[in-house]
Amino acid sequence: MQRIEYPPLIQELIRQLRRMPGIGPRSAERIALWIVQKKEARANEIAETIAKTVLGIRSCLRCGFFAESEQCAICADPGRDTARLCVVEQPTDILSLERTGAFRGLYHSLGGRLSPLDHVGPEDLRIDALLQRVQEEHPDELILALSADVEGEATLSYLGDLLARQGVIITRIAQGLPAGSGLETADELTLARAFSGRTLLQKL
Repeated sequence: MQRIEYPPLIQELIRQLRRMPGIGPRSAERIALWIVQKKEARANEIAETIAKTVLGIRSCLRCGFFAESEQCAICADPGRDTARLCVVEQPTDILSLERTGAFRGLYHSLGGRLSPLDHVGPEDLRIDALLQRVQEEHPDELILALSADVEGEATLSYLGDLLARQGVIITRIAQGLPAGSGLETADELTLARAFSGRTLLQKL
């Protein structure tokens, strides 16, 4: 007896949806059927919005956060504290810290962290851009807000050695974060406490 499957178009839609993080086979199937069956899904609007977002969103040239123009809303805000620069791994970490309300300075996303096993070296990160910003903007304090795992510690140590000669105070956020986790998994209160309890990085 021949096994009946969805038409090829629906199968392809399910396959594409499964490429998204956190979407398993069953979830992909439910979403695909919702798109196909429900008028309120407005599939054309969803598709147009995705296309516009992919074309319209870029990385801020200054900090690496999401932006629709050359600079993001944070870097373009004249009310930010330019004396403090917070270094994070990913652009999403910036939003995690912003939501705590604990920091009103500027940010710099590295775009990742050092990971020899994954073949990620200093040249693969926005480290040169960070050095240039420190030399041009002369912040009073450089805050390293990196993950509390092996790769995060390696990145922190590398940056500490590299930036020690720049004449800027280097601190790290307090270890209020669970070991082995990133900023995106921490709640806002934990992030706020970790940020307010940052300590001096003993590299100077």
